[in-house]
Amino acid sequence: MTPYEDGPGVFKRLLIGAALLIFASAGATAVAAFREVDRVVAAFKQQPELKLPELAQSDPGKPQTLMILGSDRRPKDNTQGAAGARSDTIILVRLDPSKKATAMMSLPRDLKVQIPGHGTDKINAAYEEGGPRLTLKTVKRLTGLSINHVINIDFSGFYEGVNAIGCVYADIDRRYYNNTASFAYINVPAGYQRMCGRKALQYVRFRHEDTDLVRSARQQDFLRQAKQQIGVGGLIAKRDRLLKIFGKYTTSDIRTRSEVLRLLKLAVFSVGQPIREIHFAGQISITSGNEAQNIPSYVTATNATVQKLVRDFLGVRDTPGPRGGQHRHHRQTGSLGLENAETDGKAQAVQAVQAGAGGSLPVYYPTVRTQGSLYAGPPRVYKIRGPGGKRYGAYRMVIKKGTIGEYYGVQGLTWKNPPILDNATETRTIRGRKYELHYDGDRLRLVAWRTRKAVYWISNTLLQSLSERQMLAIARSVRKL
Repeated sequence: MTPYEDGPGVFKRLLIGAALLIFASAGATAVAAFREVDRVVAAFKQQPELKLPELAQSDPGKPQTLMILGSDRRPKDNTQGAAGARSDTIILVRLDPSKKATAMMSLPRDLKVQIPGHGTDKINAAYEEGGPRLTLKTVKRLTGLSINHVINIDFSGFYEGVNAIGCVYADIDRRYYNNTASFAYINVPAGYQRMCGRKALQYVRFRHEDTDLVRSARQQDFLRQAKQQIGVGGLIAKRDRLLKIFGKYTTSDIRTRSEVLRLLKLAVFSVGQPIREIHFAGQISITSGNEAQNIPSYVTATNATVQKLVRDFLGVRDTPGPRGGQHRHHRQTGSLGLENAETDGKAQAVQAVQAGAGGSLPVYYPTVRTQGSLYAGPPRVYKIRGPGGKRYGAYRMVIKKGTIGEYYGVQGLTWKNPPILDNATETRTIRGRKYELHYDGDRLRLVAWRTRKAVYWISNTLLQSLSERQMLAIARSVRKL
């Protein structure tokens, strides 16, 4: 079985990078340079035009909303469906020059919706039934938003795109493994590592042993780390190859120089701005299905929840709290939801030393963990190759929460300046130790500290379900073996 045969599960958040990097790389050079603009136009024209009369028109300089689709196969005529093809990814992007950020809202592929003319189904079924046009109609009916452009990207370009940017260093929360016929082959170990085309594709497409919300968060996290590493300079240097890949795997309604220029101007503004993720939270549930009885599982959200998300999207406001709405927050007073785990933590540290850590990579271990969580096997001790070819020592401890698909962990690394630690949100000294805090919206995504020999960090779960107080408490609890 090839790594593409497990059906949908493409590269959700990287699609926004695939689309905007083309605009940004050309626009960052010179918005008025028609040669660059015409090259972007030519890239869009490599594939047949998407003819979508439902799209809204916008005045120059005004905000625009883009719908980016990621599919496992192009529909035959680009507007009607293709048997077996579904859109794994539906991302709405808001480019608004009056705001200080770019808004991005991803619709879960299993979201239960009304598809015009087809009844109730998962939102990704709209693509199979009627291609980008029916997907557009479904999203407009669901959200009430006016959409200005649609960009449809075949996932096959992901493999080439990741290699074109020189691969991505990514923080992998756990081991991803499957060697059965039921799902695509994958063998990605836990820990900070360099991810290139095939392995990166397997990772972001993985759809076994987690939920749609976890998959969505995993793909967004991969994009965030890719965006952090590449930067505008990298986009400009690689734009020729990226344009070629983009044109080969993309269809859109965008055809004219004026349309591209408008987007270029908005994209130039957006290059240096953060991406605000409006993620599904609040009144949301995941229903259990029964494959044997042909009963599908859904992600469901009330109309009130959807409209709240739409308001946040138009206002470019981060959705607070963890991704997804199934987690309860611990009150500021009372229990943090942690338990003593010094014995198990020390056992992990001893195993790490026995596997080769220690010496140039002293081992730190946490003495507390979230209630009901367990270590997911022994720690991984390994080598990671940096950009210059130098090899660094590393270890990873993985802790599994009680919720499906959620893992957090402890990383140690002798590479003193890995990209993941660039641009900390703030630094804070607690009990004599200086911590680097990395936030994503209101959630504390990562807590790092440095020693003379190495760097260390605590990673939150992909759904960022650990609170700030829990993350800091775990970080404060670490001990050196």
